[in-house]
Amino acid sequence: MAIDRRKVLLYASAAALRFLLFSTFPRLPDLLTGRAEISTPVTSFKRLQEGLFLYTHNVSPYDGGVFYQAPLLLPLFALIPPSVFSLATAVLYILTDLLCAESIIRIAESEVARASRLFSSPRKDNHWDSLAVGAAFLFNPFTIATCLARPTSVFANAAILFAIASAVDRKPSKSMLALALAAYLSLYPTLLLPPLILLCHDQVVGQGDSKSKLPRLSLELSSIFGGSLAWFLAMSYMLTGQSWEFLRSTYGVHLLLPDLTPNVGLWWYFFIEMFDSFREFFLGVFWLHLMGYVGGLSFRLRTQPLFVLTTIIGIFAIFQPYPSIADASLYFALLPLYNHVFPLMRYTFFATATILYATFLGPAFYYLWIYAGSGNANFFYAITLVWSLGLSIIVGECLFAVLRDEWEIERPEMKGKEVLRI
Repeated sequence: MAIDRRKVLLYASAAALRFLLFSTFPRLPDLLTGRAEISTPVTSFKRLQEGLFLYTHNVSPYDGGVFYQAPLLLPLFALIPPSVFSLATAVLYILTDLLCAESIIRIAESEVARASRLFSSPRKDNHWDSLAVGAAFLFNPFTIATCLARPTSVFANAAILFAIASAVDRKPSKSMLALALAAYLSLYPTLLLPPLILLCHDQVVGQGDSKSKLPRLSLELSSIFGGSLAWFLAMSYMLTGQSWEFLRSTYGVHLLLPDLTPNVGLWWYFFIEMFDSFREFFLGVFWLHLMGYVGGLSFRLRTQPLFVLTTIIGIFAIFQPYPSIADASLYFALLPLYNHVFPLMRYTFFATATILYATFLGPAFYYLWIYAGSGNANFFYAITLVWSLGLSIIVGECLFAVLRDEWEIERPEMKGKEVLRI
């Protein structure tokens, strides 16, 4: 088996950079762990350590009302000896980043983003090398900061990318198992099931298995997903002393939003100001808004299920209850797959400037509010609105570019001409 030296050099460079930051700046991981932009109540490494302390002392980790993460993470981290805990966790998170990069490279090499079973872009020859796509993820500052802060969202992101990579590799069972793991760790990946089934179907049919009908395959894959998720939940039930208490403390936190710790999302400030009598109504509205995109995008962009997955992941980075830059880095990791439609985007500079503006001023506004006391919650919430605006522009522009690319196949005479949306 030939060794790809370029890939080895890429992985070695990315791992060395992370090791260098972990070793040269030993206080940096703890500093980033406490940042609201990176760690949320449902992904925080500090909260994981608190839950791990209770777990190792035979106390329910959910008794303190602080630990909101999946139970199966506890025995994984409990295996690490305390004497090498910092080093071992650093290695674990670096390897997870490399696994994510490997999945992204496999997706790029499949060329599904440019030429799927039902659609072939006229610009498919204009694309990045697969290693360049992997490098864009590994050397993204958001990805590096997330690795150093060690939130558990890294594992959910790795499972999502592995699920997509398995789907394009025509391994639907592995894909469903990986998505079940992602849904177990973080509730929202469940919404990726419909477009992922469509992607698996297109890949299986594209391989020549014409007998694979969509309804039958959907039922089979949904059963695998449901069975895998049920197995994870059953293992958690046994681990927590045959108690279902963890369901309310993990998935209930996503659904009911009891912890209003500030983050880069849109929910926390809105529900701080919300009257209790309207809380249930607006929780339903917010969740229906998040779920409403799945059906429409899957139907309208049936010919490009991978782009549907990419767009929904971008929407998650904006509208889920507890987002962080880890979710944005996952979306940015998949965007280079569609660099062939980048020239069709119209507001690239404005979107990039908005993201950079929020990235640099977000920590400053948070400091003015929490530490300096010269601002209030409106300071930080205002900059999170700017952040969400930047992500919304990018998601909308990519959607416009893909639709324009698709439309030019039907209307080739309009190629290069200005089009207005009505």
